[in-house]
Amino acid sequence: LFESPPVFLMIAFFVLHSDQGWVQIIFLSIWLSHYINRSLIWPLKAKISGKPMPLLIILFALGFNAINVFLQGNWIFVYGEYSISWLTSKPFIGGLIIFFIGMYINITSDNILIALRKNNQDEYSIPKGFLFNKISSPNYLGEIIEWLGWAIMTWSFAGLVFFFWTVANLLPRAISNHKWYKKEFPEYPSERKAIIPYLF
Repeated sequence: LFESPPVFLMIAFFVLHSDQGWVQIIFLSIWLSHYINRSLIWPLKAKISGKPMPLLIILFALGFNAINVFLQGNWIFVYGEYSISWLTSKPFIGGLIIFFIGMYINITSDNILIALRKNNQDEYSIPKGFLFNKISSPNYLGEIIEWLGWAIMTWSFAGLVFFFWTVANLLPRAISNHKWYKKEFPEYPSERKAIIPYLF
């Protein structure tokens, strides 16, 4: 629910500021590639059921997404000045590569967790394979990498703010997940880190 407003609000920004070029269209497409997966594809695949989420958390998430779309949309479609040559610039190409590396890590890790839940519906188990062999929360690492790529490819203060917010939001959750795994599973691999392979 709270991941869907960034889809509709960003499209609204695009439509309301109709004088857009190819750079803005591509930025919109990249943005939608993440949020359509997060708001539509992932929930359908995950089929998570259980306790309802607290209303306060939902309202906070909706508020953040609205503010974030306002910041990103204003920069991309109103104040940012991107000529077509930006598509061949080093920040755009480098950021695009980083973004999709992060997206691959995020989606692959989510798919492993989804398969784990389907195969072990009555109990928790230790995720294995891919980056789960190195860290406890590669799905969070992937999302952090995505928005680092976004900040670089847009070369904007708005993108940088979003990246730092993502780190501030997901890093504590990764640490909490790591502690939970170690507490629940005495056999949890000691060499696994929380979110950065070999380091942290």
